[in-house]
Amino acid sequence: MTKYGSFPGTRPRRLRTTPVMRRMVAETRLHPADLILPAFVREGVSEPVPIGSMPGVVQHTRDSLKKAAVEALEAGVSGIMLFGVPEDEKKDAVGTPGTDPDGILQVALRDVRAEVGDELLVMSDLCLDETTDHGHCGVLDDQGRVDNDATLERYAEMAQVQADAGAHVVGPSGMMDGQIGVVRDALDQIGREDVAILAYTVKYASAFYGPFREAVGSSLRGDRKTYQQDPSNVGDSMRELALDLEEGADMVMVKPAGPYLDILARVADVSDVPVVAYQISGEYSMIEAAAERGWIDRDKAILESLTGIKRAGAQNILTYWATEVARGLR
Repeated sequence: MTKYGSFPGTRPRRLRTTPVMRRMVAETRLHPADLILPAFVREGVSEPVPIGSMPGVVQHTRDSLKKAAVEALEAGVSGIMLFGVPEDEKKDAVGTPGTDPDGILQVALRDVRAEVGDELLVMSDLCLDETTDHGHCGVLDDQGRVDNDATLERYAEMAQVQADAGAHVVGPSGMMDGQIGVVRDALDQIGREDVAILAYTVKYASAFYGPFREAVGSSLRGDRKTYQQDPSNVGDSMRELALDLEEGADMVMVKPAGPYLDILARVADVSDVPVVAYQISGEYSMIEAAAERGWIDRDKAILESLTGIKRAGAQNILTYWATEVARGLR
């Protein structure tokens, strides 16, 4: 009590007194199974290649990717999302390596699936940006614009070859109208009703993708603002959600995660399928860079950022720290 008057007997600080008390009453808990590891595999390299803008992350060889998958499995991570980086001379206007059964992503899918079987979800990015010489997520028309419907034809082919290569889950990320319905139909036509679709439902045209472009060796010219969403909009994201659910999405994603926690919460409130968030390259790099300079406590900042994403409504989180964090949680 103070001599300046009383206040109600409830003192919230009582539940913050010790670490064990705070742990017991915690409302949001991270678990290794919440996490998915994004991983890059590069064609034609004999050693993993460090990504300069993402300290601690590499472009894997086929062998080092298999090792990373096993480590993620042993740590309790639920899945690994694969991104293929083909040799530059194999890229072309229509992203041929994306539908070549011997393209680097399909080869990597077979490698990892053979290594982990069904114990770790093997997931694949379904997009053309890594495989086109212009770096866009789709086929261009004669005026240099992304042709939505021609791109859907390519996505259907990609879905089928990725499923044949062993993907448990495909992640259409190009933000083409109708992509989920087309991919679902393409999979069902080859008898792969068992392959799930993780829809990149909310994907903003974000400045935080910069380091990722280095990670996949992007050839992008221009920007993706005609197909990725405007960061100022909310209604657009909710319309995309309704469409993806109607078209058969098994899971939906919000990307980026940290700058869009309000959108993540809105999506989680109304989605009747699991909601996933992608803590993207720029989010990762900012924390690593600040920690390297001694400006923040790295480990605490990582856990706080992931807890915030989970608290906002994400059931699962793609994060480049997945294996490291999962080990710590265990």
